[in-house]
Parts: sequence; structure tokens; C-alpha cells
Amino acid sequence: MTYSFYTDKATATPQSEPIPERESSMIQGKSGGFMFDGGIWTMVRRCLILGTATDQYYSTKTELTGEFVTTLKQAIAEDPKRVADEILYASDGHAVNNHAPIFALVLLSMGDKPEAKKAFRDIFQQVIRTGSHFHEWMSYTKQLRGIGRVVREAAIAWLTRDDVKWLAYQMLKYQQRMGFSFRDELRLFKPKARGLAQEYLYKWVVGKVPPVVSSNGDFHLESKAPTVQLDWYDWLKCHPDQGIRAVSEGGLTHEMVAPICKMDVNVWQALFEQMPIGALLRNLGSLTEIGVIKFDAFANLTHIEKVLTDSERLKKGRIHPIDVLKALKTYQSGGALGKSSKTWQKVDRVVDILEKALALSFETLEPTGKVFLHAVDISGSMSWASNSSTGLTSAEIAATMALATAKAEKNYIIRGFSTSFIDLGIIASDSFMSACKKTSDKNFGGTDASVAYDWAIANKVHVDVFCFWTDSESWAGSKHPSQSLAEYRRKVNPKAKAVYTTIASNQITLVDPKDPYSYDFGGFDPSIPKAIQEIAGF
Repeated sequence: MTYSFYTDKATATPQSEPIPERESSMIQGKSGGFMFDGGIWTMVRRCLILGTATDQYYSTKTELTGEFVTTLKQAIAEDPKRVADEILYASDGHAVNNHAPIFALVLLSMGDKPEAKKAFRDIFQQVIRTGSHFHEWMSYTKQLRGIGRVVREAAIAWLTRDDVKWLAYQMLKYQQRMGFSFRDELRLFKPKARGLAQEYLYKWVVGKVPPVVSSNGDFHLESKAPTVQLDWYDWLKCHPDQGIRAVSEGGLTHEMVAPICKMDVNVWQALFEQMPIGALLRNLGSLTEIGVIKFDAFANLTHIEKVLTDSERLKKGRIHPIDVLKALKTYQSGGALGKSSKTWQKVDRVVDILEKALALSFETLEPTGKVFLHAVDISGSMSWASNSSTGLTSAEIAATMALATAKAEKNYIIRGFSTSFIDLGIIASDSFMSACKKTSDKNFGGTDASVAYDWAIANKVHVDVFCFWTDSESWAGSKHPSQSLAEYRRKVNPKAKAVYTTIASNQITLVDPKDPYSYDFGGFDPSIPKAIQEIAGF
């Protein structure tokens, strides 16, 4: 009798067990399998980019957020400046939305070290960019910590910004959100106005001055004062049939005019012509339903294409690929998906424009000439709807990111893995929606990431970079992915690299920390395709 049954585990360990002699660097995932411990900073970045406010397959949003809070507090105690850098990175267009960064900002302000308070102050105005963000921050602050000196100082600095025109726009557009209003907040913090314009703004918000525009005249509308939008708003309340003029001349937004005037097609047309890129994405269905977007509205369709396929506008507007994917799937559904009760006949050209916008929302480089194998997790856990309002699943989002990377290259393979490794039929010329469909049609089974390497070994496929798009809950295999990668390097390509993009807010990783040529990324960061190409090049 020999002991090979035990020593063989060093190269082929069931995923339900830790690798011998590596137990200290591995943890058990919620699926029961053992993966490497990604550490608190991996967890922090994933939670900030992905968020934890929706249920995932293995955890509820309450459990996820509890783990996020515990990990973030630990990270703040260890290095508050690094936490601030991670919050700022996520907030600057890398996260799916700004909710998790704002939530984390509140926790940062609660840190015990003076460095945490300073880090909070240093990034506050870069994260809290709109009136809506300010109300959300106030809501979390009230629930988690209350009003102290550091909160008061940050709030007053925000409320007394030198740009009164910008401040008036925020206070008018986002008058109240999440149980807070600027009326409440001005009374709470009592900021001292810097100049007459700011003083007038504060008085207007709290209702201490009568409207300067009478119902019989509009001479004040020619004013160049930074608070002129307030005059337009008051004037519109006296003239609710003048929505077109209030929008086109006064620059009032949908949030400002909708509660006051009749929202007919002409008012929507005026709004459409000056609508910011984010608002345009959100309102494509409404614009179609009301008749602004039509098959033969060529000028409007051209305008949509000009706005949504402008890379600089996408970047400046912090338009995340998932925002575009949501808009694409919702719009193509004709109203069957999403929160709106409206329905519409989709215009095919708009679908094409959204496909182009989605490709442009990712950061990519020129083709590297390397061979990429994209392994998309199609196991049962990835079929869980990560956003119930649009019906997007993790597998669909994974396929979208894999396709975006493949479109930037010439040599690629895209396949799906569960406990087997199958051809999804996805090629670079596919539309993103067709890739989503091909993926959603094949969600099944347990998870074994090692099958991608096994397939490449069996078929002697030379791969430069293996790209996994997964929740990292690999548990069903007879050996760990890191062991299969080592075998692939011995038998096929010793220089092969591996990139694991984890589409779940957890602390596990399939990356062996001792492997310098394996990389871990978190979530739906639009810079990931470019980063993968950069990894391939060195």
C-alpha cells in the first residue's frame, strides 16, 4: 500500500477540499467549495463596484451588506487613505452606480483615526456630485452616525460652493430625495451665504421670499443672474401652458417641469433636444411611446446617434456599460421589462445605436495579436437575475463583457462552463443582445472552472490569456482551477496567463496568490477589457 492517494492531492485536489499545505490561504465559499482568500481589499473593491443592495444567488442583500460593512470598517482601521482612493475610483464611472461609494463614504467618516476624517473631507465633493447624491448621503448619515462636526463641515462646504448657478440647478432639480429636502438641510446646517445671489437662493429654497416673477409679466426672465432658473420655475407655475419656452429658453429639466405643466409631445421634444446623455438613456422608451422617437423622425434619430455614440460624452457622463445594457434590453422589450408601465413599438435604429454605444462604453486598445479564451460561467448560480427591474442575469452581463473584449481582438474563443465546457455559438460579430440570448439559453448545472483548462489541454489549444467571467464559486471539480492551469502550462503553453473577473461581491478568488501570472478583477468595471489587453502584452 502506498500513500500516492494523498500526495496526488497536491496536483489534483477535489474542490470540496483545500489544497494540501495551502489551507491557510484558502477559505470555503458559500457553495461549499474551497477557493483562495482574496483579502479585504479585493472585497472592498468588488463591493464598491458591484454594490451589495440586491440579493445574489448565495446571499441576501442584508447578508452581503453586513459583510461589506464589517470588511470596510476593517479596511478603514488599516488604511483610510486607501479606502478613500477605492471609493473615489469606484465613484468615477467604474461602479455600476454611485450608491455603494456614497454608503462607504459615510462609513469612512465614522473612522476613529484622524486620517479617516481627513480622507473623508478630501474626497467628499468628488463623490457627492449632485443634489441627489447629497440627499442620499444625508439619509445614510442620519441612520448610521448622526450629525457631528465632520458632517457639518462637509455639508456647509458643499452648500456654499462658489458656483451659485450650479448650486441653484441642483437645489431646483433635486428638491427632495430619500426623506430629505434642501429646505430641511439649509435649516439644519444654517450655512452663511457667500454673496447676494447665494443668499437669495437660500431664501427661495426655504420659502422666505415671494416669487420675483408676477403672473402678468416675464421681464425678469431676461436676467443673467445665476439664480435665473428659479425665476423660470416660478414663471412656469403661473403659465403652465408655456412648458416649451421654459425648457428651451429657461433650461428647465424634466424633473422641474413635469409636476407643473402638461407633458405633451411638444414639451417632450423640447426636453429631448437638450437632454443630458444619462437622462436620454433612461427616457428612450417614454420618448418612443409619446412619439418623439419614430421610424421616420430622422432628425431625432440622428441626434440620438450623435449623443450616444460619442465616446467623450459617454466618459464625461460616467455612463457605465451596464447602464447601456439595461437601456438596450429594456428598450428592445417594448416596455415588457423595467419599472415603467409604458409600452412602445421599438425603433430598430435605436437598438442599433444602443449596440454601438455599449461597445464604446468599454475601454479597449488596438488588437494585441494574442489568443484569448473566454470562459463564461453559465452555471445555475449565474442565471440569478442580478437586476430584477431589467431581468439581466450575471451570465448575460458576463457574456457582454467577454464579447466586448473579443470585439477588440482578432484571435479569441468564447465558450461557457458549468461542469462541462460548451460552445455558446458567440462570435465577435454577434450583437450584445444575441450574445445575452445565447448565454441565457444555456444556464445549468454546478460550477467547475477547471474544465476550461482541461478542454484546452485535450485539444492542444495554444492560449495566451484565459479570461474567466464568473462568481468564483467553483466547487464541483476533481481538481482546483489553479492545479489545472499548472498542468496546462506544463503540457501546452508555459507562458499562459489567467484573468478572473468576479461578478459577485465576495472575498473568494480563483487566483493562486503565489502565481504572478494570474490576475483578479472585480465586477463590471468598464476598464477591464483594456486591462486584459494590457496584461496580454507583457
